[in-house]
Amino acid sequence: MMKDHALTNSDGTSGNREGEFDSSSEVVPGVSAPGKRRSKADVASEENRGRLREELHDRKVEQLRQMFDRHKGTRQLILLQDFPDPDALSSAWTYKLIAEQYDIQCEIIYAGALSHQENIALVKLTGLPLQRWTVETLKTKDLSVFQGCAFIDNQGTTCNLTGYILAAGVPIAAVIDHHNLQGEMNAEFIDLRPQIRATATIFAEYLQAGLLTLDASVSLHIKCATALMHGLRSDTIALRQAQEEDFLAAAYLSRFYDPQLLNAVLQSSRSKWVMDAIERSLKHRTVQNNFSIAGIGYLRYDDRDSIPQAADFLVTEENVHTAVVYAIVHDKDEEIEVVIGSLRTNKLTLDPDEFIKEAFGQDAQGRFFGGGRSQAGGFEIPVGFLSGGNENSDYARQKWEVFDDQIKQKLLHLISPKDNPVYDH
Repeated sequence: MMKDHALTNSDGTSGNREGEFDSSSEVVPGVSAPGKRRSKADVASEENRGRLREELHDRKVEQLRQMFDRHKGTRQLILLQDFPDPDALSSAWTYKLIAEQYDIQCEIIYAGALSHQENIALVKLTGLPLQRWTVETLKTKDLSVFQGCAFIDNQGTTCNLTGYILAAGVPIAAVIDHHNLQGEMNAEFIDLRPQIRATATIFAEYLQAGLLTLDASVSLHIKCATALMHGLRSDTIALRQAQEEDFLAAAYLSRFYDPQLLNAVLQSSRSKWVMDAIERSLKHRTVQNNFSIAGIGYLRYDDRDSIPQAADFLVTEENVHTAVVYAIVHDKDEEIEVVIGSLRTNKLTLDPDEFIKEAFGQDAQGRFFGGGRSQAGGFEIPVGFLSGGNENSDYARQKWEVFDDQIKQKLLHLISPKDNPVYDH
């Protein structure tokens, strides 16, 4: 799954170990509203918030140091979501570089594809060490050589490799993420900070704490800092959604990153497939109550990142505050099909996570088909018994029409009172 619709299911593990993050006991107090004159109580609350944040940060850094110390001289796998984004890619690379300080060799792996042009450019231009492992690839690997695995910018619920890795007996060394807890995990070290907008921010803090001393004269450090800046920028919508911690992280990274390299990543061209998806979303969109909904038919597995990019485009239309784009994505190699959708919104009162979960519900095991974060979300629904068989164009068309109608019906049920007209473009 992609990040924006990830976080939908649990890997079924349980039993937290010492050092894990307890969200119920380490909540940092909020700050007063901007523009409001602060009382003495507000000032005291902000000072207390800062103190608690520093204590939590220091405790987490020390726990991470201890975990690395225990694993000196070993090998680890770093598992990313199937379709990793800049935040995941840059954070995983930083974890790998920090681990090398403790003589720990890591391999960064993912099971899906890199199809977003910026992600491809980031990996190529920085030389980010990334490997694609499929389920078939796993059969050729000796997993006994790995003494631990780490989930970075995810919690195992969005990686198709999770079950196989854990079944092989590879213990979870670390889970570092900025999303809400998705279920109990039996991990040595956990750092979950949903109040922070990007996992890259957490890793920038680790660097500042001295887990790895960046050197502006070292090319590898410059490239990693640039990747982190891109990850932070991406997950905070060019810092427009950044919190205090994110701005502090960006200020630190500004000493080391390469602006020209970052600009080259950001100016990478859209592929033909992305342009085609945008064109289809414009042609097939339905607009109602300031929502724009578009089903764009069938997509290749490797082109699924064009779905969120089409949603990004639709939400810029005048009088539209929320866009949902979806398609049936098929993988010929594994003969699977899923309906994948992406949501983008500019409406501050709309919670993508709540909206998607209410619209599409859960599967038979109680796992939600989708979820989200601030201003973005997504869903993934298996086609199941009807998968494949697209060689017959009439059958493929009928199947698409059924799923298109069903998805649209579920969305319109939430956003469209019966007395409000719908208009198609």
